[in-house]
Formats: sequence, structure tokens, C-alpha cells
Amino acid sequence: MTLLKLKQATKTFGKGHTKVEALKATDFSVEAGEFVAIIGPSGSGKSTLLTIAGGLQSPTTGEVLINGNPFNGIKEKQRSKIRFSEIGFILQASNLIPFLTVADQLNLVDKVAKEAIKVQEQDRLLKDLGVMELKNKYPSDLSGGERQRVAIAKALYHNPSVILADEPTASLDSKRAFEVVEILAKETKDKQKATIMVTHDTRLTESCDHVYEMQDGVLSKVR
Repeated sequence: MTLLKLKQATKTFGKGHTKVEALKATDFSVEAGEFVAIIGPSGSGKSTLLTIAGGLQSPTTGEVLINGNPFNGIKEKQRSKIRFSEIGFILQASNLIPFLTVADQLNLVDKVAKEAIKVQEQDRLLKDLGVMELKNKYPSDLSGGERQRVAIAKALYHNPSVILADEPTASLDSKRAFEVVEILAKETKDKQKATIMVTHDTRLTESCDHVYEMQDGVLSKVR
């Protein structure tokens, strides 16, 4: 089952002599259970593709489909609802709320979704990511690597069908980076998610089913 699909998606900024084609016409899809990596130099269009896939910006032309349903060209309220229920974002910056403990970061997801607090699921994720002992601490008490692992737990917690990870291991040491990628790979397979990871570290692509490279807004398959 195709969970994410881009059909001839493009993104252009500016006009005339300032025009920049950040993403040239791109067809791209990820199936349930697939873990895909996108590599390439800074400014090549990787993050642009990811933000379009996640509905944070709309393509200039083309289509984005989530679970076979249109994701661009719909009202922002509908897009926000799909983003919350179907997509988990893992960004370079942890984006944690400073006045909430680690546990409360996850509790907030339950409150927004109007669900009962899932303590068992919280504990499983925090344990897998090596931050269980930090459950009652605040972001200011954590190292950069610890904050990022909590952010990953937060992204996975509402069980999205699509995970979009933009340099998710940037602030982690090599050992923890490989562990985090293995967790993402396991979640992808076990729960049949579609995961796209943008990374500069090609060593981390060994766990991926497919690897793509972005150069000057052009996406090409490496393996």
C-alpha cells in the first residue's frame, strides 16, 4: 500500500532573475513498511521535498497524496488534521515545549487527540530510546542528544502512518545515532509505516530499503 506519493511535484521560489527551482518535477512514493533515505548536499532540495511531503508548504505544481487521499489543494484546517493524525515529524531542532516534562510532552499529544493517556506506550518508547529515566525532567535539564531522543518519541507516539525525519541524528554521537536509526527501521517494519529520513551521514543508510540522492532539486534513486 502506498502511504506517501508525490506526482510531478515542483517548488519554485522567486520570479525572473531571482527564480530558484528548489524542487524540479518529482515523482516519488513510499510504501507501507519501507524505510527510505534521501542524501545530498546542503541546499540541494532535500528539506524542501520533506516539507512538501508533510504539508508544511504546498508544491508550486503537482500533487501530494497521503494514504491515496489529496494532501495539497485542500483547506488548511483539513491539512492540519491530516498532519496531526497521519504524519510524525522529527526535525533537527527538538522543538520541545520548555515548561513541560518529558512525560507531559507526550501527554499533550493525547490531550489534543482527546484520548486517554497511554502510559504503557509512553514507557515503551522512552525505554527504547534510552530516556526512560528522564521522564519527569524538563527540556532544560537534558543534553542536546537527550532532547532529540525525546522529540523522536513524541513524533512516534501518536502512531502516524508516515514519518518524516530531517537529520534526526544530527545532535547524537555515532553509537546513539545508529541505535535511533535501528529504532526507526523497527517501527517502520513492525507497524508498517512509511519513513523518509534526510541525512548527511551515508553510514546510516544501511538500514534503509532504498536510498535516493538530491542534486539541484533533482531526485534520483541510488539503490
